[in-house]
Amino acid sequence: MSTLSKRINSLSESATLKMTKLGRELASKGINIISLSVGEPDFNTPDHVKDAAKKALDDNYTRYSPVPGYPDLRQAIVNKLKTENNLDYDVSQIVVSTGAKQSLSNVILTLIDPDDEVIIPTPYWVSYSEMVVLAEGKSVFIDTDIESNFKITPAQLEAAITPKSKLFMFSSPCNPTGSVYSKEELAALVKVFEKYPDIYILSDEIYEHINFVDQHESIAQFDSIKDRVIIVNGFSKAFAMTGWRLGYIAANKEIAAANDKLQGQTTSGTCSIAQRAGIVAYEQGLESVLKMKEAFLRRRELVYNLLNEIPGVKTNLPDGAFYFFPEISSFFGKKDADGNVIKDSSDLALYLLNVGHVATVGGDSFGNNNYIRLSYAASDESLVEALRRIKEALGKLA
Repeated sequence: MSTLSKRINSLSESATLKMTKLGRELASKGINIISLSVGEPDFNTPDHVKDAAKKALDDNYTRYSPVPGYPDLRQAIVNKLKTENNLDYDVSQIVVSTGAKQSLSNVILTLIDPDDEVIIPTPYWVSYSEMVVLAEGKSVFIDTDIESNFKITPAQLEAAITPKSKLFMFSSPCNPTGSVYSKEELAALVKVFEKYPDIYILSDEIYEHINFVDQHESIAQFDSIKDRVIIVNGFSKAFAMTGWRLGYIAANKEIAAANDKLQGQTTSGTCSIAQRAGIVAYEQGLESVLKMKEAFLRRRELVYNLLNEIPGVKTNLPDGAFYFFPEISSFFGKKDADGNVIKDSSDLALYLLNVGHVATVGGDSFGNNNYIRLSYAASDESLVEALRRIKEALGKLA
């Protein structure tokens, strides 16, 4: 009999972190691994942000911080939401957490009771469904595919709603597909939500600034449902601050207070130094963000063209983030040199790691088994070599 709780035993290991770990293990043995598995910009944190952290140390910001975040950081977030998104929030509606991942988890734990249903379009970020497991809720998936650019329709949304539906959870730009919902597409979904006033909407906008079509559109812009929308965002992707662990929510006051309460009994306030750096990141503009976006745009075109040269791989052109989610089911049933059969996307990802020495992530962990995820947050040279290896390895399957 296990000594561990049912809660932890029911939880799956993060597939993205697992593949990253496996890649590092092979690299430690002297094998040259190109990692396209991790969702992390390959740029350094901007100097002005790092300088702000150094100043925070000199200014002795080394003590416990307020649970929901420093008031001036929360005000900077309020200002950002108004200036960039035309959204009105009060400081009391902002809660800063140790990364957007904790923000997501906090929201789910404060909203979901056992057997409550959480509607999640597939593919989704691997941790969404596992967070629902921790809250003892039930995930209800809406399947999409490459033909629809991995976006749901209002009819699909309405068909998924039941009397137990409590939360709808999605990301735009999306991890793992890079899909971006337009204002018109969001407005059509809002028409459905207006019929169901007891459903909340969790909008993961962490890739907001890595958007290659028009401006970012938040579902919180629609007044009829704004009070039910919880925005999750952070600093990791736009400002290359993944290790700083700095995220936040913007929500109605009741939900914000509940997240504050939960956080007060778990992690308490986020790292004081990271928060002071976050203030400067938001107050000193997006110049560094735009330079990074230019590089991602160039890499997107590069990888798109290289993927289209691989027989058996089908891909679309993502509108944001830094991922491709190509369809690779044509390789299922094929065998490697040792006679092992590729049964699913996880098998293919492991094959590419062990034979091609490229780390990717199987799509089954994102809710769509016929695909794999590749991150193009790597140098142009690494991407060219990685796609060459992938093409060569796939060509060996028979």
